[in-house]
Amino acid sequence: MSIRYVANEFINKTKWDQCIRQAVNGRVYAYSWYLDIMSDNWDALIIGEDTYETVFPLTFRKKMGIHYLHQPFFTQQLGIFSVNKITPELIDDFLNAIPTKFVFAEINLNTLNKPDPEKWNVINNANYELDLIEPFDSLYKGFSTNIKRNVVKAEQKLIRVSDTVNPEETIKLFRENRGASLQKLKDNDYKRLTQLIYHGIHKQIAFSYGAYTNTNTLCAGMIIFISHFKATFLFSATNDEARESGAMSMLISQFVFSAAGNHLTLDFEGSNNPQLARFYKSFGAQRIEYPSVTINKFPFPLKQAFKFYKSIKTGKESKEA
Repeated sequence: MSIRYVANEFINKTKWDQCIRQAVNGRVYAYSWYLDIMSDNWDALIIGEDTYETVFPLTFRKKMGIHYLHQPFFTQQLGIFSVNKITPELIDDFLNAIPTKFVFAEINLNTLNKPDPEKWNVINNANYELDLIEPFDSLYKGFSTNIKRNVVKAEQKLIRVSDTVNPEETIKLFRENRGASLQKLKDNDYKRLTQLIYHGIHKQIAFSYGAYTNTNTLCAGMIIFISHFKATFLFSATNDEARESGAMSMLISQFVFSAAGNHLTLDFEGSNNPQLARFYKSFGAQRIEYPSVTINKFPFPLKQAFKFYKSIKTGKESKEA
């Protein structure tokens, strides 16, 4: 069956969401409402008319007349989603079907999309996941000594965990701490994140947790989205007091305790950052990779200039991060 390019206004969102709901690799990021909130623009590649069998959201921006595909913030994995088996040939077909008007692409696919590195410019990214099917006692045995020590420390410091935290509190905590050095996140990105969280809460799939000090001050927070048997650790924030008291270790441990014994996987959403990767792995999480693909269709002189520009921009952002 042929792959169709469909502009956003002609996408049947009901059929789209049905495909994502039933896909063998469905993810919350790919629902139409999620994309509507988080992406400036998105069109799609689709197989199927009466029923959407396989879909590929094309999240894009336009700058100086140039259309390019990009990965929206807080949207870790997109790519090809299907109710059928995803083959290497299908991945090639979809990547080749990206319209020529998108002269550049820098996007993340998902764990079941494995492009041929001989054909495509691919980088594999680290993610960490913890299967919560076992009872908490079994899961706790997989925690590192340091995580267990942090949980005890948080208890001794009278850290209190709540599951009714206002999302704006967590976002504010992030912006005042880690976010203060992240220039790439703008006011509008935080507004979109806030809208996304409240939309998820309305759908009863988003949950906001926090850790408070003995003076009732929020020191750590996290936002979890639950979909497709995954609890996605979408967003978190800490301050110096949380890091000193072990509050985040306690917060995650409490969530694992409440969710243990269920057909659910805690998806930590990363990370390529060695320090964060080590922290997530300390809960007994296993490394799962997903690919990023870069496609550059610029004519030769512009292609080289754009590569140079991207290398400078990437270097600058890595210093800012």
